[in-house]
Amino acid sequence: MSKIAIIGATGRAGSQLLEEALRRGHSVTAIARNTSKLVGRQGVKTVDVDVLDAAALEKAVAGHDAVFSAAHFSGIPASAIINPVKKAGVKRLLVVGGAGSLLVAPGVRVIDSPDFPEAYKAEATAGGIFLDTLLQEKELDWTFLSPSAEFVEEERTGKFRLGKDNLLVDVNGRSWISFKDYAIAYIDELEKPAHSRQRFTLSLIHI
Repeated sequence: MSKIAIIGATGRAGSQLLEEALRRGHSVTAIARNTSKLVGRQGVKTVDVDVLDAAALEKAVAGHDAVFSAAHFSGIPASAIINPVKKAGVKRLLVVGGAGSLLVAPGVRVIDSPDFPEAYKAEATAGGIFLDTLLQEKELDWTFLSPSAEFVEEERTGKFRLGKDNLLVDVNGRSWISFKDYAIAYIDELEKPAHSRQRFTLSLIHI
């Protein structure tokens, strides 16, 4: 079993990563600005940290086998996550990515689509920059998992398929994945690495 740290452990993606990790017997350090709702959970150590406090984040992630980052991209430069993880001596970083940088056609990203919501552009753009930064990273064993176009609150099914850089859609043309199924795929990746220094994606199989 692994000792993992989850940055952004109280958010929708981070909280499901925490639940899936605990379900499989991993020990988890939950990192967020306010982790009070997780205090007392068996198998969970809580640390209140602002991710822009590099020294505090470095201290919080030190000694772990891997770090998951489920922090929002907008307002947080990639270096704010990458540098403290590297300085702490942790070799493995798994980033909760965004769908905006996935391709819908050769050279055309989701974010480039004319109907891409303006409200999500800043976060999607920052996510793409984070991925570009990782692609230049030489030291960390990193992975970036992009969700589907719709990242939703649905039941845990375990019925999904994996892809690489292209947006996946089901037989009805819908691209969607639940936070719970996303967590299954990412803890699978933690346990049996198949996408070292790569981005991959996933989508629910239509049932």
